[in-house]
Amino acid sequence: MAYRSLRAFLDRLEAAGELVRVREPVDPVLEMAALADRAAKQGGPALLFENVRGVPGSMPVAMNLFGTRRRTSWALSSDDLEDHARELRELLHMAPPQSLWEKLKLLPKLGKLASLAPKHVASGPSQEVIDREPDLRALPVLTTWPHDGGPFITLPQVITRDPETGVRNVGMYRLQVLGPRRLAMHWQLHKTATAHYRGYQRRGERMPVAIALGGDPALTYCASAPLPPNVDEYLLAGFLRGEAVQTVKGVATGLDVPADAELVIEGFVDTAAPLVREGPFGDHTGFYSLADDYPALDVVAVTHRRDPIYPATVVGPPPVEDQWLGKATERLFLPLMQIVAPEIVDICMPVEGAFHNLCLVSIRKEHPGQAKKVIHGLWGSGQMAQTKTLVVFDEDVDVQDVSQAAWRALANVDVQRDLVIADGPVDALDHAAAHFAFGGKLGVDATRKWVEEGGREWPEVCVHPPEVIARMDALYDRLVPGAAPLRRPRIPPPPAAAWTPRRGGNLQ
Repeated sequence: MAYRSLRAFLDRLEAAGELVRVREPVDPVLEMAALADRAAKQGGPALLFENVRGVPGSMPVAMNLFGTRRRTSWALSSDDLEDHARELRELLHMAPPQSLWEKLKLLPKLGKLASLAPKHVASGPSQEVIDREPDLRALPVLTTWPHDGGPFITLPQVITRDPETGVRNVGMYRLQVLGPRRLAMHWQLHKTATAHYRGYQRRGERMPVAIALGGDPALTYCASAPLPPNVDEYLLAGFLRGEAVQTVKGVATGLDVPADAELVIEGFVDTAAPLVREGPFGDHTGFYSLADDYPALDVVAVTHRRDPIYPATVVGPPPVEDQWLGKATERLFLPLMQIVAPEIVDICMPVEGAFHNLCLVSIRKEHPGQAKKVIHGLWGSGQMAQTKTLVVFDEDVDVQDVSQAAWRALANVDVQRDLVIADGPVDALDHAAAHFAFGGKLGVDATRKWVEEGGREWPEVCVHPPEVIARMDALYDRLVPGAAPLRRPRIPPPPAAAWTPRRGGNLQ
């Protein structure tokens, strides 16, 4: 089901007992973030702050909307994140065998998706009120950590357009409020909005920007999704919600913005102007990202619903709410990764790795060196290029069970034989890298080693026979009612046949 507003999603959460209304006065400086941080870390409810201290007459603030797998699944109009992954896999298999990006470009032409492209409408609730002399200080923008450089908008859909092609990009970039009509735009080195900024700079033109807040939560998620350039985030949102995103023309920039958003900020970046100081900011890594220089947005208009709700999130030491946005991306993008590397069975990006620091991959191993082939292949694929550590396992390892994966990796790895160390791009927020956005990366082959890879006779994992497990699990459930299911190691497949070199290649 598609949500017509953020309020519609909140109504569903409240009906299910997943929303708490906070009627006590709470300050957007530190207090809201501290309360939402606890709720996120304990799998608690979404919060709707109805009494914003220090901002008289302010709109309510909604936080921890995506704070559990269940709520994130609902936010994306599904019962579980795997539902969309299965449907996407089926759609990809309908396409001819082309490259990954060509397949993505083909998606709009597939029958079901042809009707899900964004649709322009004449008017929408996001423009019920138009303010051409706005004051951003009237918004309940949060200061989340004590050493933050100021208040930051943390859950935006930042809409920009390629000056050459006109193709839209929707990204999620933090925005620091510098004054009543000025924002610092945290456009990192590798982001599409940065490429658009450089394009306008080369042309000597100012850059139009629109910032949408709220609406169907699928729109918010899609702003965070690592789609390749020229693939429309609002098309992905249409696929997830089963209905096209409706857009209206921005009142100042002419950019298309969501018709059902709660609030839209519009303005221009003077690409010839000096950069401004932005930060520090307590980031999703759990550390403060340091102050640096970024472009400034001069705000010329704010439009909103008559009764808007301001959405926000807190990022910081994991686990926090963004772990579930990351999990949604992990599940949705697995089918795309399997197009690049069909041997991939599953992936997991544990919250402890803050997304870019660690990725666990299980593969169906069929030849020597395959784990290292996958490592290099993923490092060459889109935003996976910024993954600092990749660990590859055999298919019988449940990479979603991080404890099991750690056991298998520590048992299977010889550090002289199985590590791949390379230099390359890393996340711009990686403070440990030797240089900004460039540093060392580690690949780990944690698979069984074949003789050709320097392995000796390899032992098997201790696993009870399935029929014994079934009988004894049934008995245990009778003896201990309500016991949680036990996650056991999977039964490994038979050892692969030895690979023997032959003239003219090996085809066995």
